[in-house]
Amino acid sequence: MRLQPGNPMQSVLLSVLAFEVIVFGLSIFVIYQISQRPLWLAVLLGGGLALLALLAAATLRRGSFGYLLGWLVQLGAVALGFVNPAIWIMALVFGGLWVLGIVLGRRLEARARDTD
Repeated sequence: MRLQPGNPMQSVLLSVLAFEVIVFGLSIFVIYQISQRPLWLAVLLGGGLALLALLAAATLRRGSFGYLLGWLVQLGAVALGFVNPAIWIMALVFGGLWVLGIVLGRRLEARARDTD
């Protein structure tokens, strides 16, 4: 579930989560203004996912917990698309980058094991 310490793809995954913090923060305004949902709901959903992404980024290099939170962030992004379907585009992009980072990170680790 997690990449080995020192894997360069950890930086990619960390960047994905950092940008998701920004995008989820901005999604508060999308949910409130465009979807015409109550402000408290927009702050709860967008802000909650932004905080979850921030926590995942903070714990990513410390163990499996950060990776678990990262996967939950990706699922939360898909779920947020039910509030505003345009968010599914963002969920597809960031989710794709997250999966790509995990897959390429595993390949790098396998290649390193084969050369040892």
